[in-house]
Amino acid sequence: MTNLYGQENLTMLTDFYELTMANGFFENGRGEQIAYFDMFFRNVPDGGGAAIMAGLEQVIHYLKNLSFSEEDIDFLRSKNLFSEAFLAYLAKFKFTCDVWAVPEGTPIFPHEPIVTVRGPAMQAQFVETMVLLAINHQSLIATKANRIVRAAEGRAVMEFGSRRAQGFNGAVYGARAAYIGGCVGTACTIADREFGIPALGTMAHSWVQLFDSEYEAFAAYAKVYPHSCTLLVDTYNVLKSGIPNAIRVFNEVLLPMGCRPKGIRLDSGDITYLTKKARKMLDDAGFPDCAICASNSLDEYIIRDMIRQGACIDSFGVGERLITASSAPVFGGVYKLAAIEQDGTIVPRIKVSENVAKITNPCFKELWRLYDHDTGKAIADVITLHDEVIDDTQPYEIFDPEHIWKRKTITNFRAVRLRRRIFENGNCVYETPTVSQIRDYCREQMDTLWDEVLRFENPHKYYVDLSQALWDEKQKLLSRHGH
Repeated sequence: MTNLYGQENLTMLTDFYELTMANGFFENGRGEQIAYFDMFFRNVPDGGGAAIMAGLEQVIHYLKNLSFSEEDIDFLRSKNLFSEAFLAYLAKFKFTCDVWAVPEGTPIFPHEPIVTVRGPAMQAQFVETMVLLAINHQSLIATKANRIVRAAEGRAVMEFGSRRAQGFNGAVYGARAAYIGGCVGTACTIADREFGIPALGTMAHSWVQLFDSEYEAFAAYAKVYPHSCTLLVDTYNVLKSGIPNAIRVFNEVLLPMGCRPKGIRLDSGDITYLTKKARKMLDDAGFPDCAICASNSLDEYIIRDMIRQGACIDSFGVGERLITASSAPVFGGVYKLAAIEQDGTIVPRIKVSENVAKITNPCFKELWRLYDHDTGKAIADVITLHDEVIDDTQPYEIFDPEHIWKRKTITNFRAVRLRRRIFENGNCVYETPTVSQIRDYCREQMDTLWDEVLRFENPHKYYVDLSQALWDEKQKLLSRHGH
């Protein structure tokens, strides 16, 4: 994994209160107390039925390289808030936590512990910011990309959003996340160099404008790239000049070289109407194999509507609305204390709120997915206590944790632990897959969800249930706190 931030030390990319709390833990003799923190999210973006886990590789890289430089220590000393003993601790800091996480590319659902960090409270609390930053961002973009890819119904989707991303890291890691979500490639060249994501692209309108005529521009490009010639045909007039000039170049330049055109691209106008006309013109000219690519501020809804209206499009280039997830630009993952250890015993902790959705699930937990043996489809997820085992050779009762009278006994199913151990005592024990392997895994796992769960509007609720033992523990804590 390449560190795209160069050699910059990201240890200080943290919310300042992580440091003030760490110092406070240290001064109160609580810094080494073992704590369990969960990352989870509360809502799927865009009102969707499922999200996609992404960003874990960047979390791993961050945790492997945690260290405070002399400059970091000097800066913190200048704040006149931190004890010298605490600063001395930071100077020798070594990450020693255990980490469990759901692998990238896995469909995930609200309130599931997608990451758990166990270790000294100072450390487990401190890493909150970067865990949330990396996973919130890439899970958001992977989820949006997957919606757009599904709307395209098998047509290729290319990520074209680098110039509209929020910062260079947003462009690079956004391209990575979009590829995990199902895009076939990216316009972001560095994403190809670093992750092997195919870099794609042809020409801009400026190429056409720099020549004295559209025909000359097309001919010049075709001569340079005869085996991958895709022409942008909407600089002046798509139907009166763009496509006629493209066809002329195909006949006069490419065919004599023994080459066929790869495609044309439309970036403006009524694309549905224009692609229908373009398809007929190309077919009549003897180029039924010339593909049509559409771009221009697309999203899943526009793509879906164009396809429904009969647009003749073979692929889509999607930019700003993908790379920024503009319709729902916040993933909303949070990081909450779930338990501590006292004298070797795990003691659950809960956050209580008048807002029921903000009440946390306590305890050190495990996450399971139950699959139907006959269909291979996911039935539900179950959050259990960490030492519970779901025996899929026996009937198992699941219930809605909010409406507990809704119960169902399932049989003929397969129970799978979703999370993997990533770090043990601060040492990484997980081999990160390639981004292509993650993409393939994501496609396979999304196929285990029913179409009803993946609807864009009013999706069927996929149930995330609590085991009876975990539900009982939660009720005990709520009662103890007067609820």
